[in-house]
Amino acid sequence: MKTELQIAADKLIREIFVVKPGESVVLTADGGSDSRVLEAVSESVLEVGGHPMTIVVPTPGGVGKAADPDLPVEPLSAAVCNCDVWIEFNHQWLLYSTPFERAAEQNKKLRYMCLVDFNEELMIRTIGHVETPKLQVFMRRVTQMTEQAKTMRVTTPAGCDVSFEIDPQHYVACDCGDASFPATHMLTGQINVVPRFGSINGTIVFDGSVTPPFGKSPDEPIRLMVKDSVIVKIEGGADAAAYERFLRDFQDPGMLKMAHIAYGFNPGAKLTGNIVEDERVWGATEWGIGYVSVIDAPPCGQEAVSHTDGICLNSSVWLDGHQIMDCGEIVDEELKALMPEIGR
Repeated sequence: MKTELQIAADKLIREIFVVKPGESVVLTADGGSDSRVLEAVSESVLEVGGHPMTIVVPTPGGVGKAADPDLPVEPLSAAVCNCDVWIEFNHQWLLYSTPFERAAEQNKKLRYMCLVDFNEELMIRTIGHVETPKLQVFMRRVTQMTEQAKTMRVTTPAGCDVSFEIDPQHYVACDCGDASFPATHMLTGQINVVPRFGSINGTIVFDGSVTPPFGKSPDEPIRLMVKDSVIVKIEGGADAAAYERFLRDFQDPGMLKMAHIAYGFNPGAKLTGNIVEDERVWGATEWGIGYVSVIDAPPCGQEAVSHTDGICLNSSVWLDGHQIMDCGEIVDEELKALMPEIGR
């Protein structure tokens, strides 16, 4: 009898990625990765007739392009530029690194997913126990409503109140558990929006986890005052001061620019300090700062040396003045009728 972990791995490979016989699947990892997860996923690839290849590197000192100095960039790039599927289980993510950028540009068949710090329990809760077909219907409708809107406003009980314009040229990514087609995919349960550059104004308050540099919730909420998509002031406790130093130490103006916002809609996700899971906590919104890829925001993306993310819990959301979510709960009648039952 298969373990719950193996069942979850099978679901990832068979249901989400739909790996076919003969396809090559690269799994990347570092010193902080869970070997049990790697073994289970590799076994699932073998069972469907695919060719798994696991690449383990020493844990980099940073993420994104900040990881480049610690990576074997050329051989790693060669591997991910010539496979069908790339799933990264790294502790320090390679998303937005040079190998990632090369793969995104050159490998037109690539199906990629970033599963940072995935362990056995996390895999079971956020993949194995999620009934993806029901969730897909709900999330695709939220995505459609967002794409059709011109403006979006988000507030939270912690004091967040921010508005921006939606750019129809930017990609709205719906990660609802379908990675069967070439694209950059993320864990089930997130809808990512890249606002019109320069249009974000208001106050963003991180009261959930912030990664990097913390990998946990701050000692007290971190308040970001944003004008025309640029952070102009940061307030809060000791962690807020440390966060500001972290951003400014890059000496890169791109690391003070807001990048994207995402809805969290994974019924099994909970706030743990793992940013990939935290971003999907039901009813939360997540803000990214720094780098934006050309794929997400053509034609130029947003240049920055790295990327960081923070969580706003219990979000209320308005699209063109119509409220669809209140303190993390869906209030739009159409969406309420489509909501999955799992975890709600």
